Amino acid sequence: MAPPSPPLTNVSLAERAYRIRRNAVRMGEVQGQGYVGQALGIADVLAVAYFHAMTFRPEDPEWEGRDRFLLSIGHYAIALYAVLIEAGILPEEELESYGSDDSRLPMSGMAAYTPGMEITGGSLGQGLGIAVGMCLGLKRKGSKAFVYNLLSDGELDEGSTWEAALSAPHHGLDNLIAIVDVNNQQADGPSTKMLGFEPLAAKFEAFGWFVRRVDGNDLEGVARAFDEARAAPGRQPRIVICDTKMGKGVPFLEARESAHFIRVDADEWTLALDALDAGRQK
Repeated sequence: MAPPSPPLTNVSLAERAYRIRRNAVRMGEVQGQGYVGQALGIADVLAVAYFHAMTFRPEDPEWEGRDRFLLSIGHYAIALYAVLIEAGILPEEELESYGSDDSRLPMSGMAAYTPGMEITGGSLGQGLGIAVGMCLGLKRKGSKAFVYNLLSDGELDEGSTWEAALSAPHHGLDNLIAIVDVNNQQADGPSTKMLGFEPLAAKFEAFGWFVRRVDGNDLEGVARAFDEARAAPGRQPRIVICDTKMGKGVPFLEARESAHFIRVDADEWTLALDALDAGRQK
């Protein structure tokens, strides 16, 4: 098992993203496999969401005034666990139980098991619809909280996603911020070859959304897009489309043609951690 992450001496977004990636790789090492490529790719977006944009209380994950983060893509759970550990919602030592029997960190996200996991997201294409309902409920309560919903480009294949995308502007859900991880990989191949979804920004704009598209591995660009989404005028939902690189930060994983579900040789986990340490921004 890899040693713990170095002590936290810098709370910049770059440092947060580095530590999120490191947590994910350490969990992947526990099982010798997993959806590590997605976690590495989305780490910058998660760092911005949790440590720049969202309001929450680590000591009270169910605090009523919190912003909600919905993981529509349940198999990205390793990525969310990594940021929940970094945020102090989950203790770091629990990452060694990842995917094990009786663990609070199952391989697919389950709300009943894990503090900070708002929904169970095993069935793809459900998250945005749940977010719409949650936003409606929060508005009826008079809450100022935002709902962030992370979905994958593969979920754009699902009709339920587009039903939710149509209903959100109809209800004026300005408390909804959707995030699409466009890494162009699905289990069966490139997302754009499974079912073409471009021009994606234009489609959401036509539906009545406030849209920003950004390099999802550019921390400053992601932070700016989130700020603009929160501050956008008008009663319309907002979406940040993030183009990300699978395996980001670990060159030999970035270079893999198929990285949807990664199996890594035992010695490669140490190489992956070394690569992250070498690329760490001081």
